[in-house]
Amino acid sequence: MDDWRNGGFGLYVHWPFCQAKCPYCDFNSHVTSKIDQKEWVKAYLSELKRHSELVPNRVLNAIFFGGGTPSLMLPETVAAVIEEARQIWPFANDIEITLEANPGSVEAGRFAGYRDVGVNRISMGIQALNDEDLRRLGRIHTVAEAQAAFDVARNCFDRVSFDLIYARQGQTLADWQDELNRALSMAIDHLSLYQLTIEEGTAFGDRYARGKLRNLPTDDTAADMYQATQDICENHGMPAYEVSNHARIGAESRHNLIYWRYGDYVGIGPGAHGRLSLNGGRFATESIRAPGAWLKAVSKGSGDCVNSRLTAEEFSAEHLMMGMRLVEGIDMARFQQLAGHPLPQDKICDLIQLGMVSRSGSILQATDQGRAVLNAVLRELLAD
Repeated sequence: MDDWRNGGFGLYVHWPFCQAKCPYCDFNSHVTSKIDQKEWVKAYLSELKRHSELVPNRVLNAIFFGGGTPSLMLPETVAAVIEEARQIWPFANDIEITLEANPGSVEAGRFAGYRDVGVNRISMGIQALNDEDLRRLGRIHTVAEAQAAFDVARNCFDRVSFDLIYARQGQTLADWQDELNRALSMAIDHLSLYQLTIEEGTAFGDRYARGKLRNLPTDDTAADMYQATQDICENHGMPAYEVSNHARIGAESRHNLIYWRYGDYVGIGPGAHGRLSLNGGRFATESIRAPGAWLKAVSKGSGDCVNSRLTAEEFSAEHLMMGMRLVEGIDMARFQQLAGHPLPQDKICDLIQLGMVSRSGSILQATDQGRAVLNAVLRELLAD
């Protein structure tokens, strides 16, 4: 299957450690006092070599160091992974190498080192521009520290993104509009803007279940915040290109576009997922989540706990769910080739009449209104 070429080929590297666990976070992150980075380098390189035998001779379009807090990695750890990947796969001339960072002074002190070993894009988890809300979110930095770290990043890298969370406790629409305008006044080319979601198994999830997470905005207010986000970013030359991501033209995250355009990607590190086209099929991979167990498994040959061949129904549905998040939408001819059947034309016509999707030739796109309720749109398109 060469369909993956429509999206490209990427590498995701998961660093599972944080200085503290944020109460809203359901990512695979762990707090520990001691990390043997040489042991982690050895494991990462072992997993890269294993994957080099599965998918050799592909041009690598992007590398993404995610977590956890990858800015806790030593620059030499990052360098070793990048260099091994370079030995395995030819790099695209415009390869994007992103590292997620928390905006603390320790992490900012490593930015020049990351730049020197090949990282060319930083994605910062700022999350709020309000000290009280940062405290509520469990963040261990202040707004002043975030601004200082951002300034360091901007001086080291041509491409810098940061994340903000809205619909926070006690936040009004006016509060969010003011905060977003302040964010956009900074010299940036990309913003990831997420509505706070309460996930089971998190500290916020537990508090919410006990009725202790108070003053969350109503659904209507959150919807107004989403619409305000679209309007304000558009007016600042940072239109949405995906449900939660905004960028100046040409500054879109190339790595994330591989996911959304349903390309192939290798995932290494605890809990990392991958999608690989092999032997005429498409395979889903998932690594063991517990860091210690992952290290032990890698030493025995493989860190994967899942390696399963997807059915045509499964991977065509994934393609639809990922691609419809993008403003550019999907090519219905590609969906038909993957699924072996076309999308339901009657459902598409109904959704067009409702203003939820638009169609131009074989391209199907969710409208602004449709992306705001994308799960409902997808349910219609995937219904039997």
